[in-house]
Amino acid sequence: MKTVLVTGAGRGIGLAVAKKFSSMGWNVLSLDKEFQATVIGERIKFDLRSLDKIPELIGRLGPIDTLVNNAAVLFCDAMDSIPQDHIQEILEVNLLAPARLIESVSLGMRSRGGGRIVSVGSVSAFTGHPDLWYGATKAALLNLTKSYASHLGRDNIFVNAVAPGPTLTTMYEQLPESRKESVMSNVHSGRPCLPEEVAETIFWLGAESPAYVSGTTVDVNGGSYPR
Repeated sequence: MKTVLVTGAGRGIGLAVAKKFSSMGWNVLSLDKEFQATVIGERIKFDLRSLDKIPELIGRLGPIDTLVNNAAVLFCDAMDSIPQDHIQEILEVNLLAPARLIESVSLGMRSRGGGRIVSVGSVSAFTGHPDLWYGATKAALLNLTKSYASHLGRDNIFVNAVAPGPTLTTMYEQLPESRKESVMSNVHSGRPCLPEEVAETIFWLGAESPAYVSGTTVDVNGGSYPR
């Protein structure tokens, strides 16, 4: 049985991803700093701001076939008054932790002959996003995906990302109504994406896509940002 590690698996897209992999017969390691009623697979309570503890955590989890970097934070601060602690948390959770997880997980993948890594970006990576550091970290995460795909490709490790548009999650619900109207204005279907739709795409990249699909970002945005 193959094993997937999903970060931010306590709710939203992460929970949907955990459910999808579990339904397909995978062993699921669900990581989050807090969980609600539903937990899929093994519950791993961990704060990704603890960057120095990530290698030890990965070392004791056993073989991981697929890593899904999903956890992220967003605060909706005004651009000219962003608290420093918010900036630090966004950088650590959205960018530095995924990089540290890739570094740590790829060691075992190399020794076992391969693996897959999927990171959850955002349509905000392609725009001048009002949440400055959220957009900046998502853009950097997609660049990180390309870099690691090149670095790990000869080891049979495929590294990809998805870029969802407006998706029905707690993060989406906390947006001001004006922001929701703005992001929905270009969506072809006129509705937000479902977490399950993103999860289907992540499962394809994390389990089924051809080996020649690596270093790419798959848009799941309903036309909200064509490129």
